[in-house]
Amino acid sequence: MTTAEQNTAAEAGETTHGVILTDAAAAKAKALLDQEGRDDMHLRIAVQPGGCAGLRYQLFFDERTLDGDLFRDFNGLRVAVDRMSAPYVQGAEIDFVDTIEKQGFTIDNPNAGGSCACGDSFH
Repeated sequence: MTTAEQNTAAEAGETTHGVILTDAAAAKAKALLDQEGRDDMHLRIAVQPGGCAGLRYQLFFDERTLDGDLFRDFNGLRVAVDRMSAPYVQGAEIDFVDTIEKQGFTIDNPNAGGSCACGDSFH
């Protein structure tokens, strides 16, 4: 986290999380929100039980703020992680790829011990 991000979070009285969004991921998520005309929502990253490997990522836009949420700002996009999910995604990097083979958000998580063959869940 940069010093500017820490200062912004401290001024807002928020505790931050350790997820990293690339510029491409932040720009794509912000463009999707702008396309919908929503400036009252943030990107939420959560980890839930499920999938063949035991845990599954959830990325979605949310207008709610839950008790204990951790926030970071990425070029004007607020990103929330709930306290229970934070240890599972600490240091994870979220990117957006747009190639012939694949289009979408990808997660490189150093905490994942392994994943299922489909890549949809991890442990």
